[in-house]
Amino acid sequence: MLLKEALLIIRKLSYRRLINILKLLVSYFLSRWSGRPYHWGKPMSLSVEPTTACNLECPQCPSGLRSFSRPVGNLRFENFVNYTTSSLKDLSFMTFYFQGEPFINGDLLRMIEFVSKAGVYTMSSTNAHFLTPQISAKVVLSGLDRLVISVDGVTQEVYQQYRIKGELDKVIQGIRNILSVRKELKKLTPLVVLQFIVFKHNEHQIEDMKKLYQNLGADRLEFKSAQVYNYQMNADFIPEEKLYSRYQPASGGGYIIKNRLLNHCWRMWSGAVITWDGRVVPCCFDKDAQHVLGDVNKEKLSAIWSSAIYYQFRFSLLKGRNKIDICKNCTEGLLV
Repeated sequence: MLLKEALLIIRKLSYRRLINILKLLVSYFLSRWSGRPYHWGKPMSLSVEPTTACNLECPQCPSGLRSFSRPVGNLRFENFVNYTTSSLKDLSFMTFYFQGEPFINGDLLRMIEFVSKAGVYTMSSTNAHFLTPQISAKVVLSGLDRLVISVDGVTQEVYQQYRIKGELDKVIQGIRNILSVRKELKKLTPLVVLQFIVFKHNEHQIEDMKKLYQNLGADRLEFKSAQVYNYQMNADFIPEEKLYSRYQPASGGGYIIKNRLLNHCWRMWSGAVITWDGRVVPCCFDKDAQHVLGDVNKEKLSAIWSSAIYYQFRFSLLKGRNKIDICKNCTEGLLV
């Protein structure tokens, strides 16, 4: 699949997008070397939040816990078009996911189609409960390039320990639907990636998950380490297998993250996250939008991207990433 995905990406990289990526790379490495935030180019990637709503109640997720302190709602298609149109020629990647279940938003596939027609590589993530044959056909025809489907167990008993209110049979049928429709329509995309988040309660099913993946015929299987809140003292979700854990036992008890938190982060130079209501935040680890860098309803994304507040945030990261709260539980630079 890696070769197939690489070819799909290369086919969409225009000369203008390549130049933009080069500008970002040069400014990023110059900033790392000098300790000052030089920044050239425009975002090469954006993550937009279709909705904060979710049909499940996952215990390590703000959407599942209904614990946001920020407003909740759905992104409107008109608003999305208004703030993305000026960025599409430079943009290489767009992810339709931040918090919530994207397929709850009825405008999701219209947004994907709009961006796909502009030659942007598009991605989304889902718990697959809404992938009926009819919706699956619309997904394939929308031009979506990559779809990540969460499957965190191979039995209902294990699956529902994290995906509370979820139905594994629906997930598996949803996977079969999207793969079947893609074949019927003779399309190559979306590439279907099964994602298994490894917890203490499901790590014994890793080998069984590999068998399920082969049986379903998806394009790729990824095992992802779990982000755990209050990980210092909460071992309930942390797996025993070190390979799949972001954390390790601390000498004085509890846990610490396996991350040196070096003072640089490519995410802050390459792209941004936009909440459903238009707030621009640094990255996907700012789940509750505590570090708002601008609002696309009030000013253009390009102006926010090069603003003084963005400059200051990049500067603070170069000076001391370990002092920024959202960085303390981050995977950027993780040592597994």
